[in-house]
Amino acid sequence: MSKTLRIPTGEPVLCHENSLTLMAFNNPYLVAATSPATQRAYQSDVHHFEKWGATLPTETGTVLLYLQAFAKTLNPRTLSRRLTALKNWHLYQGFADPTQHPSVKKTIIGILRIHGKPKAKAPPLLPEHLLNRVASLRQEKTLRAARDSALLQLAFFGGFRRSKLVAIGYDHLEWKDQGIDILIPHSKTDQTNEGRYCAIPYGNAQLCPVQAVKHWLDQSHIKNGPLFRRIHPEGRLDHAPLVPLSVNNILKKRAREAGIPEADPLSSHSFRRGFATSASRNGASLPAIMRQGRWKNMNTVMEYIEAAQRFEENAAARVLAQISST
Repeated sequence: MSKTLRIPTGEPVLCHENSLTLMAFNNPYLVAATSPATQRAYQSDVHHFEKWGATLPTETGTVLLYLQAFAKTLNPRTLSRRLTALKNWHLYQGFADPTQHPSVKKTIIGILRIHGKPKAKAPPLLPEHLLNRVASLRQEKTLRAARDSALLQLAFFGGFRRSKLVAIGYDHLEWKDQGIDILIPHSKTDQTNEGRYCAIPYGNAQLCPVQAVKHWLDQSHIKNGPLFRRIHPEGRLDHAPLVPLSVNNILKKRAREAGIPEADPLSSHSFRRGFATSASRNGASLPAIMRQGRWKNMNTVMEYIEAAQRFEENAAARVLAQISST
């Protein structure tokens, strides 16, 4: 016997009496185990599969046809994520997983070999770039310039992801003699809400994220709520926080205004790449870099550092230097 239920996400599903769906029904904790962003991504992936013409539950043969249909147009990483979404849908509805057949995995490998492309990476934002932008903002002397200067400096020196940057609240700031201790209640690497801190030290006359935040608070008169907010065209400060995409837009806009070439490829991830690169060049240890940016994967940080050192510690350059000296 089967019937249609609505799980806490609000999506109607077909389930069997003894399936895992009944365990999920009215169980918000099972739903909360998956982040809202991942839930939205999975729902979008399943919707794409259905929009293509498939029905759920499905079979391995249909999954293989789906992969072949989009092998040339979708990134293989996107297809892999959609397989994960289909797998989870079937498992939590009590159906057999159609993605576990070896032919599915082999098909993905084949798609990667034929259509795989290097992952697009945002260029790093370096201190000299940041210095240029902050200097131009000082000349502007507007409320928007004060906000953007604080946002850019905090994003860089805190290694913040854009979603966590716009989620910072006034109550998350703890003022210390050495700078600001910022509480991050929840993050991608802290799914159980244990809370982590990011220490932002004082800088100098050229770059100082702490003084930039103080100046922004003085100008905006913010005493509670979100730290970074929308400013309306007429200059009125909104009560709601900026959306994550605003961080990208502010970065690109300020880069163009400062005359920085190649501003368009920059993204919020440029802050994290640039911070890791610069910190390594200036002798910071790998554990210190990972702690400041709250990285858990050492390989990710090493990739950032090694990308910046390809010409700095280059074996071919040593050979060429020896040849030129003889």
